[in-house]
Amino acid sequence: MEAPAGCGKTHQGADYARELVDGVGHGRPLILTHTHAACSVFAERTKGAGTKVEIRTIDSVIANVAAAYHVGLGIPADTASWVRQQEDGYAMLAQKVALLLTRYPMIASALACRYPVVICDEHQDSSGDQHAIVMAMLEAGARLRVFADPMQSIFRDKSVTGSKPPWDWTALQARAQVSDELDLPHRWKDGCPDLGTWSLAARRSLLNDQPIDLRTGVPSSVAVVVAENQAQKNLEYALSKSARKPMDQFVERDASLLVLTRHNQTAKSLRAFFGRRVLLWEGHTRSALEGLVDRISSARGNSAGLAEAVVSFMGDVGKGFSPSAFGDAFVQEATEGCTRIRKGKPATIQCLARYIVDDPSHYGVARCLARIDELRKSDAAFAAVEIDHASEFRDAIRLGDHENTDEGLAQITHHRTYSRPLPPRKAISTIHKAKGLECDSVIVMPCDAKTFPGNREARCLLYVALSRAKKRLMLVVSRQKPSPLFLM
Repeated sequence: MEAPAGCGKTHQGADYARELVDGVGHGRPLILTHTHAACSVFAERTKGAGTKVEIRTIDSVIANVAAAYHVGLGIPADTASWVRQQEDGYAMLAQKVALLLTRYPMIASALACRYPVVICDEHQDSSGDQHAIVMAMLEAGARLRVFADPMQSIFRDKSVTGSKPPWDWTALQARAQVSDELDLPHRWKDGCPDLGTWSLAARRSLLNDQPIDLRTGVPSSVAVVVAENQAQKNLEYALSKSARKPMDQFVERDASLLVLTRHNQTAKSLRAFFGRRVLLWEGHTRSALEGLVDRISSARGNSAGLAEAVVSFMGDVGKGFSPSAFGDAFVQEATEGCTRIRKGKPATIQCLARYIVDDPSHYGVARCLARIDELRKSDAAFAAVEIDHASEFRDAIRLGDHENTDEGLAQITHHRTYSRPLPPRKAISTIHKAKGLECDSVIVMPCDAKTFPGNREARCLLYVALSRAKKRLMLVVSRQKPSPLFLM
């Protein structure tokens, strides 16, 4: 099924899974997604089926197979730790499992027995190896329903040496017993039908390598605002007070809002742009937390190394705990063992370092982070310390509840996976993290040549971003550095 955004793919997939619950005889229908946000949406749509429907990311299924056959694959049982230590860990793991299922069809048969029906969500994001794994289950007897949209292919295929070649959507359509296209804009039927019609027209333009015409035919639900970025730093965003007024009004208007941008650094900058009134949607991944765990492991009990890990982590999840303001003095205290007599702010920094000097482990790091959280709320000297990735920061503190960092990270990740958190009602997000979500109102900014150049990847990203909106859409465009994806 070729499935443009908002045309009922999730609805059809969820309905199909519910219909199968009592008819498969054995096993459970498996819904395979590529993002945890999509898992959350499918979980909501299949309420009532309980555990009779299994909803997983394809990476998690691959990791489970790899863990079961880790000896034969030549990797440790803790596949998550192994993946973190490799440059392209998930791609390498997918390659190993695809080869395993090819060489040993009995394993694919066991998977097909457990999951007699497989529903693939957003299959355009599958690598050659991920596709091969799904096809191995088909060859082993599973029934397969595939939903894909070439215009929503925004995740790069990180292939490694020996990987399966990229698969072809046209060839897969030709092979299928049934091939069709969804074309009814369900997402907008209770919101703004004109926006749905315009979104599908925009998709056709982008699919045909043509720009979206903003000169005519734009519905009233789409606001086009011209504003020029005045930020001096790369990937940051700033406007004059008068130029930003339409965005501020748009944010205040609706309770359900996503502000979408391409780059992580721009998303962090927009958090400050909106006066920190709008929260960052952190998604499922916790790259800063994983980096902290790896640095703690590399430090091997060295206080200076652990202190440097804290400073790096604080820079990743927020601002204010910079080397010049706190970090250099903090690392120096940890290096020297907190031996000097200090007063005022230096004494407070020394107290933070002492948590690590007294206990040079993840326990000391967790206590230090918890104390920083207290100080930024109670000590004027720490007032400039801001936490943008609040969930990730809290997870780092929770590492201290576990015997070791790998176990802690695994437990924290497991809890997040199955609790399936959703973004705040108003959130700033990268386009990648918003994949699979929808919202009443959406701002896409900045829509300039740097963010959306005239290549295939940018076309797909732009389409994914604008198609998240159900009722209202704002595009913040530039005339000085116009994106070639628009006609203005």
